[in-house]
Amino acid sequence: MFTIDAHLDLAMNAMEWNRDLRLPVAEINAREKASGLKDKPDRGSATVSLPELRTSGIGLVVATQIARYVASDNPLPGWHSPEQAWAQTQAQFQWYAAMEEAGEMVQITNLPSLESHSALWTQATEQHTDTSRLPVGFILSLEGGDSLVTLHHLERAYGYGLRAVGPAHYGPGRYAYGTDATAPLGQAGRELLVEMDRLGMILDATHLCDECFWSALDIFQGPVWASHNNCRALVNHNRQFSDAMIKALVDRGAVIGGALDAWMMVPGWVRGKTLPADTNCTLEVMIDHFDHICQIAGNANHIGIGTDLDGGFGTEQSPADLHTIADISRLPQMLAVRGYASADIQNVMRGNWLAFLRRAWG
Repeated sequence: MFTIDAHLDLAMNAMEWNRDLRLPVAEINAREKASGLKDKPDRGSATVSLPELRTSGIGLVVATQIARYVASDNPLPGWHSPEQAWAQTQAQFQWYAAMEEAGEMVQITNLPSLESHSALWTQATEQHTDTSRLPVGFILSLEGGDSLVTLHHLERAYGYGLRAVGPAHYGPGRYAYGTDATAPLGQAGRELLVEMDRLGMILDATHLCDECFWSALDIFQGPVWASHNNCRALVNHNRQFSDAMIKALVDRGAVIGGALDAWMMVPGWVRGKTLPADTNCTLEVMIDHFDHICQIAGNANHIGIGTDLDGGFGTEQSPADLHTIADISRLPQMLAVRGYASADIQNVMRGNWLAFLRRAWG
């Protein structure tokens, strides 16, 4: 089934992990294991590459640029100036451009390009024709606003195709506070949201701390989604959305992408120690989070796929029954067993994201 994944850090993996994503995942992992690399926690356990996306029918992704700025008192990894962070995002964009030039990917920036690309992949998957050489479409999103040196940089980024921004990531940010941090939304963040509104961009509410979340929804008048987020009622952590936050997003017409980072899926996870099998973390748990959102919404129109796979982790922190992202193709049958109607299954896999984008870009 033609599927949309609303959150993949492809360029980060290509540029910072030095992975050639044109290769099968098995080849990427074999090279890392043979080299004995230990610089990243997920070396030799990657799950994502372009061939695996095509195998699973994932023909369109929301692909990120990501580069955090960290002040001298911030222990998180990141760049020591906004200008360095901006330069890193530009390197990442050039990777996407190189993949587009090679015919591997194609950028989607508006409704006509969305419709033509969706038709291409829908026809190919429904007719079971070869998808191995079809370009994977990508909608460009910025995860964390730190790299925007000024608001003029946001307009420049919109010019090269940036269509969504999540103002925060982890910790304190230049525009908003994110996961494991909390503070009110400041003037810089408010001005960012106003400028995003003016440009017609999408606000990604993922990672916003609670205070910034509520302020952002009050200030921002445009389309809002949550590309990769799960439910606080099932995993009690500030990274997840409370039921009230989910209800507010539903009221705004948002779609929430189910994430496959294991610590966000099951309670009691200890990073670097817990293994997926220890907690019965499987793809079924993603559907548990879907079910919870559907109960709040009263329908299945606000859930989608936003895996976040290889977002700084690999199989060691993914569902135990997932070996590569190609295993996403098992979800339709799993949803059917759980009682989801065929129309709802298609909406989860792609339809809800397409409907959202048609409203946002129409």
